[in-house]
Amino acid sequence: MSHSPGRRGFLFGGAVIGGGLLASACTSNASNDEKSASAPALAGTDNEKPGQKVVIGFSAPAADHGWIAAIAKNAEATAKLYSDVEFKAVEPTNDINQQIAAVESLIDAKVGALVILPNDGQQLNQVARKASDAGIPVVNLDRVFPDKLSYRTWIGGDNYGMGVAAGHYIGAKLKEKGVAEPVILEIQGIATLPLTQDRSKGFADALKTYGFTVTAQQDAQFTVQSGTDVATNLLQAHKKIDALWNHDDDQGVGVLAAIKEANRNEFFMVGGAGSANAMREIKSGSSVLEATVTYSPSMASSAVKLARLIAQGKGMSDLVEQGVPQSITLASETITKDNVDTYLPLGFES
Repeated sequence: MSHSPGRRGFLFGGAVIGGGLLASACTSNASNDEKSASAPALAGTDNEKPGQKVVIGFSAPAADHGWIAAIAKNAEATAKLYSDVEFKAVEPTNDINQQIAAVESLIDAKVGALVILPNDGQQLNQVARKASDAGIPVVNLDRVFPDKLSYRTWIGGDNYGMGVAAGHYIGAKLKEKGVAEPVILEIQGIATLPLTQDRSKGFADALKTYGFTVTAQQDAQFTVQSGTDVATNLLQAHKKIDALWNHDDDQGVGVLAAIKEANRNEFFMVGGAGSANAMREIKSGSSVLEATVTYSPSMASSAVKLARLIAQGKGMSDLVEQGVPQSITLASETITKDNVDTYLPLGFES
């Protein structure tokens, strides 16, 4: 889901949230008294107008690949849209102890809200809980903290849904082609992360509905080089492949390089996340990459918006409830050659 600076509100699941009013369910011939009695109270109106000044602290892993780089870029760009927001980002790092120390510095600075994309939710859970206990609302971005007391709101992509989308695309296409016992390969990101495990489970569950299973699964590390290495190994081990799902379009650059180097094209491939270069590859029509399932880094833009609303005591104006929801899951959508032009402006560069 994408945030567009020129458009008011949030774009969640196809609906704009944050700028409009929730229409009441009254008929046009009802009396004024009837309308007053049946219409719910509206919450969080005028959210885009300047309000109470808020300092939003931000911490994320190092921008060592396109998706993470886009996360940081989107968060900062969105904060700049608001005159009532001061954006305080700490040095990005892939070192757990350094990220803990960085978050602690934001707690000591008494920021008004925190947006945290942890390297590992389990290992950063305690410092997030420390922030929450200190009265600083935490917006947990993407990799979830296991303790719900550690964050006010979680927002992220649908990892399970990514796997389901990829599984349905592959399963339906193989059924259509009449392939009885397909060789289906899966290249994960970091296998130990819950998000990766959710993606794999969704993939397996969707394939099961077609009577298919994953033939071989190997994890890469969300990097181009690891994508190349893992794909090379899998290609050597399997002389015939029917379909391949790669969890991450950044490491997919390396996966595609290995496929081209091996001169293999007897199978089709589905990517993950929705990078611009993957979309261009899909659009070309000359690649094994036929589709990618979205996991958009624009969620960082929405996280900053949510942090601002929470710190200012506001709700989301398209919802009746007075407060921001505790959990927001963005949908995973399938990008193919048929709809790629719609999504290309939203893609990030790997």
